[in-house]
Amino acid sequence: MQIFNKESSFRFMAQRKLAAIFSIVLIVISIGSLAINQLNFGLDFTGGTVAEVGYQQSADLEPIREQLVEAGFNSPVVTHFGSDTVVLIRLGVQRDESGKVLSGEAIRPILEKAVAIDGEAEFKRMDVVGPQIGEELSEQGGMAVLVALLGILLYVGFRFEYRFAFGAIAALVHDVVITLGFFSITGIEFDLAVMAAVLAVIGYSLNDTIVVADRIRENFRKMRKGDTVEVIDASLNQTLSRTIITSLTTMLVLVALKLFGGEAISGFSIALIVGVVIGTYSSIYVASSTLVALGISRQDLMPKQRDEAEKDDIEEFLRRDRSKGNVDTD
Repeated sequence: MQIFNKESSFRFMAQRKLAAIFSIVLIVISIGSLAINQLNFGLDFTGGTVAEVGYQQSADLEPIREQLVEAGFNSPVVTHFGSDTVVLIRLGVQRDESGKVLSGEAIRPILEKAVAIDGEAEFKRMDVVGPQIGEELSEQGGMAVLVALLGILLYVGFRFEYRFAFGAIAALVHDVVITLGFFSITGIEFDLAVMAAVLAVIGYSLNDTIVVADRIRENFRKMRKGDTVEVIDASLNQTLSRTIITSLTTMLVLVALKLFGGEAISGFSIALIVGVVIGTYSSIYVASSTLVALGISRQDLMPKQRDEAEKDDIEEFLRRDRSKGNVDTD
């Protein structure tokens, strides 16, 4: 791991223009897909019914799907859940002939009749989410992301310097937009678990960005030579080992969750995998490149209050010495 220690000398900022073009392309594609395709919202947001059905033997999904369609359920989503003997059925909001939304009590007997193949099916659970609740969850989820970004802006601006705050927010918005764009392009269902993963991506990316920002501030005060780009490159190289090791160990866990966690957390693990990859990239290029673009310098990060206090003390000391005749004013 010698290549990733503090003596490595990768010139990250030399490629910042290429990185900016790459990020802009990804963001434009993501926003375009979100505007055209939007997100494939799950029942948590749109409302509907989720039923888990257990069978004594391996269940064939196609006959179950056909029976649900014959029973009057439009576009049912039928998947295995954990094992091939457990089936998860997702239905959109169901309405009667008058347009009234059917309750769970009205849906259950129809659903039981449709999936009870030879009497071997057993309902394990059935959850019904109304369309109004789904709309409220969608609004509250979006508000949670905005509040998190605002809180981060205030914290980083107070803890470091306002340009660091803009760099951190730029990196986080970059990560969130690209992660959402990935789900829009692929059509993977976006549910509450994925929303939680997006918030977790914000926390992960921020943690990495704070580590880099702290080292940049420290090096601006320690390194007497070198311009802004050289100081930032040195800081990124010094934190590279920590960034790589953290990302790799996190990815190992997430890949294991994706492969062995089943359908219940599939979207959650995919969102985190995409977020960790993009977050690692953004902490190196987006946040740091923003600092360069905003013109951060050594003078901006020196402890000004301390310097002014020391200057006042020195002037006071010289004034007293002059009054005693101990200092040559020439």
